[in-house]
Amino acid sequence: MGEKIIYEVLRVIEGKPIFLENHFKRMQNSFELIGEKVSLIYDDISNKVYDLIKNEKKLEGNIKITYEVYGKILKIFFIEHSYPSSEMYESGVRTILYFGERENPNVKIVNENFREKINKEIKENNAYEAILVDSNGYITEGSKSNIFMVKGNKLLTSPVKAVLPGITRGEVLDLAQKLKIEVEEVEYKYLDINKLDGMFISGTSPKVLPVKLVNDISLDPHNWIIRKLMVEYDDEVNKYIKAH
Repeated sequence: MGEKIIYEVLRVIEGKPIFLENHFKRMQNSFELIGEKVSLIYDDISNKVYDLIKNEKKLEGNIKITYEVYGKILKIFFIEHSYPSSEMYESGVRTILYFGERENPNVKIVNENFREKINKEIKENNAYEAILVDSNGYITEGSKSNIFMVKGNKLLTSPVKAVLPGITRGEVLDLAQKLKIEVEEVEYKYLDINKLDGMFISGTSPKVLPVKLVNDISLDPHNWIIRKLMVEYDDEVNKYIKAH
């Protein structure tokens, strides 16, 4: 059996590791889902993350936490990051459909082969992200993000059993509840994308990012629900920074 590596990528803004507690909870969840004992302690991870930020003198960036399950090796380090431009937030991004699904979608575990195949397609199509479609033709998630859809006054997203429960996804769901936006976890056919009023990506690096194209289908990046959630999410991040 090969080494299993559980990992998290978190974003540092103004020297603060955003939603670190939630990332740690998801690591614990990944351990449990593969039947392994959790051997990490939150305070230890937190101290190491803050020490890294201090020692590297980096106030902005992405940090990766990896844990080799069998070797019991923990690593915490800055990685290259790419954040959307202000133009992308304003006009939305181009995405493509990718027909494939991850073996165990709820677990954040390294799978280089699957990632390489998708990245090749993204690059060849000059896209920002690939939207995964399962064998039944349902949209599941992005290759490195979660996907939300807007139809009328309702927010749609894939059932959590089919996706990685993203940290930003969780924040978006909480915000929608606060804003009294109805949310439905639903299996949505990729063939019905043209019936949507909008779509957006949620994730550590992109935050809340509108989609303008899925293959050659145009969507409205200025949909009011998307714009409202973009503002509210940034507010949540700012509150987190102030509180830490």
